[in-house]
Amino acid sequence: MDPIEKGHKYSNGIEMYYEIYGSGKPLVLIHGGGGSILFDYKEVIERLENKFQLIGIDLQNHGLSGHRDIPETFEQDAHDIAVLLEEINIKKASFWGFSNGGNTVMQVAHLYPGMVEKLVVASAFYKKSGMIDGFFESMKEASLDSMPEALKNNFLSLNPDVAAFENMFDKDSKRMQVFEDWSEEVLKSIQSPTLFISGDKDIIKPEHTVEMWRLVKDSQLMIIPATHGSYMMADLGGNIDGKSIDFTVTEVEKFLSNKQ
Repeated sequence: MDPIEKGHKYSNGIEMYYEIYGSGKPLVLIHGGGGSILFDYKEVIERLENKFQLIGIDLQNHGLSGHRDIPETFEQDAHDIAVLLEEINIKKASFWGFSNGGNTVMQVAHLYPGMVEKLVVASAFYKKSGMIDGFFESMKEASLDSMPEALKNNFLSLNPDVAAFENMFDKDSKRMQVFEDWSEEVLKSIQSPTLFISGDKDIIKPEHTVEMWRLVKDSQLMIIPATHGSYMMADLGGNIDGKSIDFTVTEVEKFLSNKQ
C-alpha cells in the first residue's frame, strides 16, 4: 500500500500535505481531531485503493501539514481542502470524513456544494447536545496527559517537533471548548447524497446521528454496533475489528457506487 502521489501544496498560507492511492472516481478522506491520513484511514485505503482514487489530506496543524497562529475552525478546514483540491486539479469528488473530519466535510458540502458528489459523514455532530453527557465539560479540563497515547505517538512519529504537537493539541482542544451549535440550515443546505454513520457506543449519541439524517434530504443512515471509529479503523488500543470494518467499507462502497 504505497501512495501513487504525495506531497505538499500551498493552501491559504500553509503547506498542506496529501497522499493519493489508487485510481478511479475521486474519494477524499478527511481525518478526525488529533489524527492523520493513515491513522484514521489505513484500513479503508487497504480495502478501497483498487476501487477509487483515494485522496487523503492532513488538515492544518495535523500530520505533515503546516501550522497557523489562528484558531482552528471547521469552516477554515473546508476552505483549505477546497484550495488543495483545486491545486491538484480535482474539480468534484466524494468525501468521507470521520469525527471532526465529518464536521469538516459537512462544511465542504455547505460552502462548496458544486465540489461534492457524495458525502459520508462518520461519527460527527452539529450540536453540543449531540455528544455523550460530560464530553464538553471534560474538554474544558483537557491536558496533554489526557490525550490518548496512540494519537500522541502517531503525531510525533510523523513530526517529532514537540512544540508543533502541543500546538495541535491546544488548537484542537480550543475548537471544542468554544464550539457553538450550528444552525439546522447548514445540514438542510446539503444537496449531495449523504450517508451518516456512527457506532451505537460512540461519543456521539445515536439519536443525534438520526437527527442529522432527518435534516439532510434523502440521506441514508447506518448505526453499527461499535465504539468511536472502531467500525472503520483500529481503536485507540490498536485493536482491529476486521469484520466490522469490512462491513462498513462494503456499505460505503455500495453507497458511493450506486447511481442516485
